[in-house]
Amino acid sequence: MQDYIAQPMEIEKKSFEIIFEEMDKSDKELFSVDELQVIKRVIHTSADFEYSKITKFINEPIENAKKSIKSGNKVYVDTNMIKSGINKRVLERFGCEMVNYVSDEDVREEAQKRETTRSVVSIEKACKKENIKMFIIGNAPTALFSLMNMIEEGFVKPDFVIAVPVGFVGAAESKFEFSKLNVPSVVVQGRKGGSTIGVAIFNAILYMMDNNR
Repeated sequence: MQDYIAQPMEIEKKSFEIIFEEMDKSDKELFSVDELQVIKRVIHTSADFEYSKITKFINEPIENAKKSIKSGNKVYVDTNMIKSGINKRVLERFGCEMVNYVSDEDVREEAQKRETTRSVVSIEKACKKENIKMFIIGNAPTALFSLMNMIEEGFVKPDFVIAVPVGFVGAAESKFEFSKLNVPSVVVQGRKGGSTIGVAIFNAILYMMDNNR
């Protein structure tokens, strides 16, 4: 009979040990202790060590995220996959809530009227609500472009953004332009990213705040 590790936390612990051992020494030295926790969880999610080279931390994002979470602010997420993956137990302990307006009827109608994506209109709706201070963009570059416009027009000043849209059209460009705003953020450069990466980054921060883990 084949012997193997079956306990989830033991599997995770062993995985993180392997990741740390196999990371380039020069990459490890680039990050703070907290940043390294984020990087390791992203690699754990993706099995892709390139994330240690293309993930950028801009303007103290982890500290800003922790403060915003402790303040009980809402988090806008651009996909239901992100909503499903975030650790709700920890988030709810701080009184935070995740929101997404892509499926709202008014958003659908406005998007059709303007011949744009629902992601664009959904972001606009979110930015006009006072207590949405955190944004996780893991899928749609149009959502990140829309968020940039709303920031530049003064509708919102985010505490923290995870900018990781994935794809071949607009993903790299949106993240490159967003990085120039100096908003507290974690940004994955280039085409890579996705909802699971956004989840990994945010959960890594939540786990830093979770005394029961």
